[in-house]
Amino acid sequence: MNPSHLIIKKRDRHSLSQEEIRYFISSFVKGDIEDYQMSAMLMAILLNDMSEKEIFWLTNEYINSGVTLTFPESHGRCIDKHSTGGVGDKLSLMIGPLAAECGVIVPMISGRGLGHTGGTLDKLESIPGFQTQISLDRFQKIVRENNFAIIGQSDNIVPADRKIYALRDVTGTVESIPLITASIMSKKIASGIDGLVIDLKVGNGAFIGTMDHAHQLADSMSKIATDFDKKIIIHFTDMNAPLGRYIGNAVEVIEAIEFLKGNMEPDLKEVTYQLVADMLILAGISENFNDAEIVMNKAIESGRALERFRKGIELQHGNPEVIDDYSLFPQAKHKIEIFAKQTGYIKNINSKDIGYALIEVKAGRKQTKDKIDYAAGLKLLKKVGDEVAKGEPIAELYYDNDHGNKAAKEIENCFEYYEDKITTSSRLLGSHK
Repeated sequence: MNPSHLIIKKRDRHSLSQEEIRYFISSFVKGDIEDYQMSAMLMAILLNDMSEKEIFWLTNEYINSGVTLTFPESHGRCIDKHSTGGVGDKLSLMIGPLAAECGVIVPMISGRGLGHTGGTLDKLESIPGFQTQISLDRFQKIVRENNFAIIGQSDNIVPADRKIYALRDVTGTVESIPLITASIMSKKIASGIDGLVIDLKVGNGAFIGTMDHAHQLADSMSKIATDFDKKIIIHFTDMNAPLGRYIGNAVEVIEAIEFLKGNMEPDLKEVTYQLVADMLILAGISENFNDAEIVMNKAIESGRALERFRKGIELQHGNPEVIDDYSLFPQAKHKIEIFAKQTGYIKNINSKDIGYALIEVKAGRKQTKDKIDYAAGLKLLKKVGDEVAKGEPIAELYYDNDHGNKAAKEIENCFEYYEDKITTSSRLLGSHK
């Protein structure tokens, strides 16, 4: 086959066959197709879409490019959660141990921060000694021992996606629904799941900006899950404001620990409980949300979900004493208070701009090679709907470099005010039917 002919075929809005997709993907992984040729194909896919069959074949080739894990002892209880990325999104840190304590087997393969959004691996690596890059054999052993583990993507699992994603990030093709679908679903299916709960974030702090686009992606992922005989539930959640009260790395882990101790921010509890309930329902442990809530409350109130997280830290060579002593986390040298610019009610907090402002103090990366400052971050003293007086503290910025004042000014401008009282709404925007 000729790569340029296949690029032209997709450019001219024709469907590719299974054999053509297999050739193009396998040849790229082997190095027989150049980056510039794959980039051209990715742009053709972005502009001209793919049929359901093409997306299925693409997902299948991604999976077949590496190894596939299995957890046969799960008996249908191997359920993962995937979030499409947001600001202040530390959900995996609570969901993993909570769902595991409730009887779900949770093999999480997570990512690093991308653009303005934070990454679960970066957060976990703020725990001294914690290892996110471990062998797949060790990963499976930890999952079997503790019901959950969270690691980074291995070179052996879906290497095609790993290589192609690096190109998508620099060629303007990240937003392609077929490519997003194949990327997400291949990694999850290859990790041995029986079912998947998707937290599809929508709003200015998410990669998916509109509900229309979110429904398109949800429809695509649902079809692929069905094609691979996997159970799936997709919830849409609001990412027009940061989730929780802390944004950063170490500070978000601390907030997750506090959650597992029973000290829960209302929006974090709302979203976490819904997603874990969905996992329990898919696993056949609970029949509905009310049943699941009883099980979750017992796991939190007994302290067992927290101990599950402590054991998970220890099994991945982190220091479990951070659970009881937050001073063991990296500590920022400087703090700046940010004040309300006017009296009124907080109408909006621009998540995306906060994410980019925090990159200035190295809580995130501008380039993949950049080093993270795990101590850098933000605490929201006030959230959407809160009443404030001009000059009242609304946030605290923690940082170590020379860009604190610049970041603080940008964050100050992320708060929008309104004279009248604001009615806050649910972070849950509905589910895909």
